Amino acid sequence: VRGPSLLSSDFARFGEEAKRMLSLGADWLHIDVMDAHFVDNLTIGPPVIKSLRQYLGPDPFFDCHLMISEPTKYLKSFKEAGASGVTLHIETLENAKQVIKEVKSLGMKAGLALKPKTSIEEVEQVLDDIDLLLIMTVEPGFGGQEFMMDMMDKVKKIREKAPSLNIQVDGGLNEETVKIAAKAGANVIVAGSSIFKSKDPGDTIKVMRLAVLNEIKK
Repeated sequence: VRGPSLLSSDFARFGEEAKRMLSLGADWLHIDVMDAHFVDNLTIGPPVIKSLRQYLGPDPFFDCHLMISEPTKYLKSFKEAGASGVTLHIETLENAKQVIKEVKSLGMKAGLALKPKTSIEEVEQVLDDIDLLLIMTVEPGFGGQEFMMDMMDKVKKIREKAPSLNIQVDGGLNEETVKIAAKAGANVIVAGSSIFKSKDPGDTIKVMRLAVLNEIKK
């Protein structure tokens, strides 16, 4: 699964950029929600997601990564805005299992995310309950950072424990690092700068897809 990160898009042309990514072969649209509290940056929230859903229609999968301190307060708002799935940071949750149930009861896919310094032990007890686990390969908050190679050990260990789980990586992914991530076991790739700044974004998406498919076939 390839999900261009709209954080790297031209916000003045947000809807057009999203539509362009879908036309170039994106499977999902990755939407970064930041509150300037859990992370330093401040981005978008439910009103913008609602407008994007109205613009693009019901079909595209909106993969919403909630980098916010109190995500449970806003789950219903994201559902009503048109989120297809929400990924919440384990660092913000007291009872992950209960929150996962709540997300699924609203009809959304439930994901958990780990910051680079957070151990996989924090999520091992709920791997069977989630639809996706996001291993951050940069510190969350800003795009354009360098890929953290040492996060691949987390990906490998999770893949061993959960062979069929969607493992997502986000941060510093490009046509070269995607091969490393896919080999480690990641099958859901988020990329922002490397796609939006590419001379041929469609080709970059295709290269990333092939990197994952080649590893799955092995």
